Amino acid sequence: MNGLLIALQFLTRLPISLGQMPSAEQNGRSVLWYPLVGLLIGIVLSLAHYLLGDLSPLLQAALLLSLWVAISGGLHLDGLADSADAWAGGLGDKQRTLDIMQDPRSGPIAVVVLLLLLLLKFAALVVLLGAGASAVLVLAPLLGRSALPLLFLTTPYVRQGGLGQALSSHLPRQQLPWLLVAVAGLSLVFIPGAWLALITAGLVFVLCRRLMLKRLGGTTGDTAGALLEIMECAIVVVLGCALG
Repeated sequence: MNGLLIALQFLTRLPISLGQMPSAEQNGRSVLWYPLVGLLIGIVLSLAHYLLGDLSPLLQAALLLSLWVAISGGLHLDGLADSADAWAGGLGDKQRTLDIMQDPRSGPIAVVVLLLLLLLKFAALVVLLGAGASAVLVLAPLLGRSALPLLFLTTPYVRQGGLGQALSSHLPRQQLPWLLVAVAGLSLVFIPGAWLALITAGLVFVLCRRLMLKRLGGTTGDTAGALLEIMECAIVVVLGCALG
């Protein structure tokens, strides 16, 4: 089964039909395609930016952010919301934090965090698009989805069962480091502003991973989604500040 199709079905809401459920091993190997999924999302956003033409940066930012969220179906935002509620309500306790993450309801903390993140992302996009720095539309989704394989590679998965456990247990551990080095190297060569985005992504990764280890002893699917959203937001905000 094509690993790219598995990755696309999991990370996006594109109408992908696999025909049959992938095995745990196939899910694990599909992680190799996560950076490419991020690149494809970036290409879609860049194409939309081109088609929007001379629309004001304010309106473009709103439309592109809406498309950005729609492509993933809010999957990672849901992880951020669950993580925010769990971190606030878990009171430093691992099991309580994990239990709150499984609650499908969103509390006020989750709503506030989501609103603030989307507001920051929107404002930064207005600045970047107004300055003609549209490369961020590729950089942020590419690096955000490249962070997931790195997280699963370096961090224990603490919730037993489910897709996340299968991904963590069947990672192609020998190929992944080389793939991630290639992503970083090619980004530096071909994408303007990649060096600052990579530094930002690295700092966010280290900080978020440290928080996960301190509270949970590892990661979950929700905290992985939270990492992706926080990293994307940090990249667009830092690049926006550099231009603003």
